[in-house]
Amino acid sequence: MINQKTLAKSVETSGVGLHTGAAVNLTLKPAPENTGYVFVRTDLDNFEIPASVEYISHCSYATTLLRRGVLLSTCEHLLAALRGGGVDNCFIELDNIEIPILDGSSENWIELLERAGDAEQNAPRRFLQIKKAVAFEQDDKRMSIAPSDKFEIECTIDFPHPFIRRQSYNFELADGSFGREIASARTFGFTQEIEMLRKSNLALGGSLSNAIVLTPDGMLNENPLRFPDEFVRHKILDIIGDFALLGMPIQGKLTAYKSGHAVHASLMSKLLKTERAWKIVESV
Repeated sequence: MINQKTLAKSVETSGVGLHTGAAVNLTLKPAPENTGYVFVRTDLDNFEIPASVEYISHCSYATTLLRRGVLLSTCEHLLAALRGGGVDNCFIELDNIEIPILDGSSENWIELLERAGDAEQNAPRRFLQIKKAVAFEQDDKRMSIAPSDKFEIECTIDFPHPFIRRQSYNFELADGSFGREIASARTFGFTQEIEMLRKSNLALGGSLSNAIVLTPDGMLNENPLRFPDEFVRHKILDIIGDFALLGMPIQGKLTAYKSGHAVHASLMSKLLKTERAWKIVESV
């Protein structure tokens, strides 16, 4: 039997939010069995926002949660590290509206989790086992989830840019694969989007130290790509982070084509409403 895990000790970091540019201090703390991931706004009398599908507010350029009027933005990279790092239960204390972007990937989060160490708990780990395929399509974007005895992601992206074009990657979450293959892939954006984003008060904390910024025929960053296919790997990172909002690890295969945060949220919502498509099982 595989038991649940939490952190062995608390760890903290600080940074700025990608979209708000706001300074934020954040602490990861151990949590009891069956807690899942819970955000705690220490600047608002320790108001709690569970990391759950039911609190997804909007998903334009990041995943934002909203509970009783309190927002929590850009949670996907941290949630990806927690799920990819095998942590089941964690309190996430922060003193502002947005999770710090750090270097734009999950690499710093994985390093923070390694500093914390993990502690095995007494309760068995529970999985969301997929029993029947569910799919969602919107224009040329599509995504599906189907039965599998492991957690797999097959992702394809297609951008008319010489550094990206069509990229595909197949990923299986097992034995530290997240840290090796996915965690260090950074978020990316295009110079032609930046002015529009900033007029909308977004990407105010964005810089070349926390994102890959692509010009029409190249990129502004002086440092090279971390992987030739870093872009599709980052999309897989986002998928893992968003699907962590289901509240437990998945036994199933996700297939994504040109998906994004809004598509991820729509598929999760459709999956949960299709009750015959899944069941909760304990590890054996």
